[in-house]
Amino acid sequence: MKLRTVEDIKLDGKTVLLRAPLNVPIAGRKVKDVMRLRSAMPTIQYLLKHKTKIILIGHHSTEGQSLTPVAPVLARLLKHKVEFVSESVGPKAVAAVKAMKPGQIIMLENLRFHPEEEKNSAAFAKKFAALADVYVDDDFTVMHRKHALIVAITKLLPSVAGLQVQKEVEAITSALEKPARPLFAVVAGAKISTKIPLIKNLLSKVDFMLIGGAMANTFLAANGQEVGKSLYEADQFQTTRDIMDESIERRVSLILPDDVVVTHKLAKGSKATVKSVADVTESDIIADLGPATITRACDAIHLAGTIIWNGPVGVAELPQFAKSSKRLAKSIADSSAVSIVGGGDTAAFLDHIKMADQFSFVSTAGGAALDLMAGAKLPGLVPLEKKS
Repeated sequence: MKLRTVEDIKLDGKTVLLRAPLNVPIAGRKVKDVMRLRSAMPTIQYLLKHKTKIILIGHHSTEGQSLTPVAPVLARLLKHKVEFVSESVGPKAVAAVKAMKPGQIIMLENLRFHPEEEKNSAAFAKKFAALADVYVDDDFTVMHRKHALIVAITKLLPSVAGLQVQKEVEAITSALEKPARPLFAVVAGAKISTKIPLIKNLLSKVDFMLIGGAMANTFLAANGQEVGKSLYEADQFQTTRDIMDESIERRVSLILPDDVVVTHKLAKGSKATVKSVADVTESDIIADLGPATITRACDAIHLAGTIIWNGPVGVAELPQFAKSSKRLAKSIADSSAVSIVGGGDTAAFLDHIKMADQFSFVSTAGGAALDLMAGAKLPGLVPLEKKS
């Protein structure tokens, strides 16, 4: 997939409407993580170099959350003033834009304060189009959404991708379309029902696949294994059997748990016990993959040329159930493989254990990365594709 980017158009002196990844964790009035803001800096700096006027727009997914705390943090990272405007549409926004000079940056308020944004309203997008000459989308985290300032706006202004979006797309698609072999995938999560398109797409491309997280319980239960009080999806048994059959047909080495870590309560400090899957009882809760299973996975990792990781393999927010995810992370980081991390939970986990910088590429997105890995056409990317 080839995208039109900021490097493909003339920008000097123009007013740019820049969709940026402003949806960062906020507690009270404090930004708790700046990874996404850092990812937007190359595009912003590129636009500043070309003496553009930059109108930053974005959203926050927490209902009622203002973007007020985000502006000073971004300004500190950029070492450049970012003026916050307390509305996204209206007379204040219009006046702020009219007063701008080349090299200035303003940030408008949370787009999702307006229901028209999520309704993909053309009339809503038109109000923003009147403010600018060019639209740049550098927020990969929302590329799977059909919203006004992602899709409708592209019909009203010349539209291109930012440098981070280009980087995200190139990293993920190259890992899937032209990987160094063998290609190893880790797919984990709570429910297999949310990952079926991803697993099916990967099965046509990978050489090894490790299944982890609670979704592995569904595979175990479908095979007649006791999973106790663990989360699993009985209505997905046939799906898991189909996946196992397809893996055999495609000669994909599917790594399912041989052993697991169980507990009687998912809580801080609760006891963790390693058991063979054959020894799990009715009172057990499976909370992590066991060391023997991870050893098998690490053996495959050491052979891999490319690794894709989506989802911690245990209840990684509790330290006693994060051990397998940590072992995986270390094994991948120590390997010579190209390593691509897609999915917000995995990125947050690696950031928490301070290992994100040891991977080839860590996506800033959750759902968008998942959908792209699953082979879906993302509504936000389609208008930005280069025409052949």
